[in-house]
Amino acid sequence: MNIRHVILAAAIGLLPLSAHAESKLADFALAPRIKAKIDAGQPLDIYVSYHDVSNEFAPFMKAGVERAAKDDKVGAQFIGPVGADADGQISEIETLMGKMDGLAISSVSTDALAPVIDRVIAAGIPVVTFNTDNPESKRLAFAGQDLVQSGREAGKLMSKVLGGKGKVMITTIDAAAQWSLDREKGAREALKAEPGIEVVSTLNTGTDPQKIYSAIENAMLANPSITGVLSLECCSTPAAGTWVERNKAADKVKVVGFDLLDQTVQLVQDGNVDATIDQAPEKQGFAAVDLLVKFLKGQPIDNVDTGVGIYTKENIAEVVKKK
Repeated sequence: MNIRHVILAAAIGLLPLSAHAESKLADFALAPRIKAKIDAGQPLDIYVSYHDVSNEFAPFMKAGVERAAKDDKVGAQFIGPVGADADGQISEIETLMGKMDGLAISSVSTDALAPVIDRVIAAGIPVVTFNTDNPESKRLAFAGQDLVQSGREAGKLMSKVLGGKGKVMITTIDAAAQWSLDREKGAREALKAEPGIEVVSTLNTGTDPQKIYSAIENAMLANPSITGVLSLECCSTPAAGTWVERNKAADKVKVVGFDLLDQTVQLVQDGNVDATIDQAPEKQGFAAVDLLVKFLKGQPIDNVDTGVGIYTKENIAEVVKKK
């Protein structure tokens, strides 16, 4: 079987704004204090709130934020809770309301964060979302991956590596998070299209690396008929691949996951993870800041799709060359 090794399954580019989104931009009224800073040519202060700055994915986002701050000549602070803490994220944002000239946010929970996004917008501070969207809020634009579509791509990959039949366990570090729900929706849609594939369960592993591995190990012991593990994020992917490696099970259990952590890249090279999907986190961090700067300068903005990059053993060397 040959999985087409394309760097971008969905091209990075602009997603046109809906009429509703365009009205949000037209109706937005900038706070006088921010307009005065722009008119005076003073440096802008952008805050980028990520839903868990302690996870292994966060440094990639932060690198993009720092690059944008340098390129756009603004102050850009990467903030957020340690651990997925909606109350902590809300409290931090509210504390900084009087300082921020723009906010980019990846919500711990869309329901919990939508009201604070709307309050920031009402205060005349522009808000965009990144990584995890909050479309029901009044945010102005989104930079990131189409999460449902990326879940579908993962499901299709899982179907391919299993040859259309098998028992699949879905793993996630936070089953209640909107990004996880969206990805799982897409993955289940794709897997349902294959009558020979059964989704056995969704395993909520939590975020601690040791507990992630233990949860997967215990689940595999409890159900040895599982032949596929589909991870929805960065951090249970290497844990699933490590389980395969330690149990010498690469011919029996297939793993499809997300992101390009160093450990995941190595596991793909060694054949213990069959495929991983990149969502261009550095580009997401960059675009989050850049969208706000463009908007504050009076330039038009659109949603930014950072694409679905598919990597297998056939093309993972391209990632290694870039590092």
